[in-house]
Amino acid sequence: MTEYKIDERALSFLKEATEAIGPSGFEEPVLALFKNHYSAYADEVRRDNLGSLVLVKRGSSEAPRVIVAGHVDEVGFLVTGITSEGFVNFTPLGGWFEQVLLAQRVVIKTRSGLVPGVIASKPPHLLTPEERQKVVQISQMFIDVGATSKEEAEKLGIRVGDPVAPWSPFTKTAFDDRIMAKALDDRIGAFIAMEALRVLREHNVDHPNTYYAAATVQEEVGLRGAETVGWVVDHDVAIVTEVDIAGDVPGIKPHEAQAKLGKGPSIVTYDRSMIPNQKLKEFVIQVAEECKIPYQLSAVSGGTDAGRLHLYRGGRPSIVIGVPTRHIHSHVSVASLADVENAVKLVVELIKRLDRETVNSFKSV
Repeated sequence: MTEYKIDERALSFLKEATEAIGPSGFEEPVLALFKNHYSAYADEVRRDNLGSLVLVKRGSSEAPRVIVAGHVDEVGFLVTGITSEGFVNFTPLGGWFEQVLLAQRVVIKTRSGLVPGVIASKPPHLLTPEERQKVVQISQMFIDVGATSKEEAEKLGIRVGDPVAPWSPFTKTAFDDRIMAKALDDRIGAFIAMEALRVLREHNVDHPNTYYAAATVQEEVGLRGAETVGWVVDHDVAIVTEVDIAGDVPGIKPHEAQAKLGKGPSIVTYDRSMIPNQKLKEFVIQVAEECKIPYQLSAVSGGTDAGRLHLYRGGRPSIVIGVPTRHIHSHVSVASLADVENAVKLVVELIKRLDRETVNSFKSV
């Protein structure tokens, strides 16, 4: 089995990538980071017209064409207005639960630069008993940038259509192999796809296919980048690298989210957008067991880029490999670097084995 460990350079890049601002539709700065860091390991760089990035590495055969994709957009917000008092109205980009938002810090990206702000919250002293029992809707929230008038806010360069992202520094927890950050969903998946590319190149790994490492856009608003990137790659088989919902958190029942932090990457047996190709699923399990890579089986309630990639043309065998992550779609998520490392190892071992005969065996006969 090809060895892999997240070194300081890779960890530094993951920090930079997660801290970068890139809600859905505004991913270009993040894509530039991935392109600048990983294009040296590719034989070719491709883009689609939505912006998704594809790095190509040719193996011993042109086909099959194997895509491993993770999306780089994060859940965020969009400015929709400024009140006369200088407070900023906003709408969500992606799925948020209102209860995680009040009093959280954000950054507005304007034409003039970055503007820090905080999602305002009413002091508890002023809350009525009825208000204490209700979840404040996003439509009732606003961002405080410190302005006292609309004119002051506008002088900062804020205007309708500006993107807003959570402010949350990348941090190692007290446990050396566990991290907390924003945007782990799903820059951690794009990181896995790109690190697999680096491993193939640096270890001079033979692979009987052409490998496409993809960083897709606009997944959080409808899997849009995955739909277009398929036409750029014309893939024969798809592996989507994603976060998975870690169920080892109080209040989550075992059947609601099966994956646990630190127990290995998850092989997703079902998500809302795709039921995986069963022969491919069994192949992934077999490879993980053969290489003694720890893994978990899970069923996910959300959708993934595989929901579009498996519908390309007449259909393509597809699977999702997840990294169990706590508190996704919030300002701070928690994940295990050991799970990330094992996900990279599994992806590399799959690429080494996905030859024409094997991929053909996944198809209906």
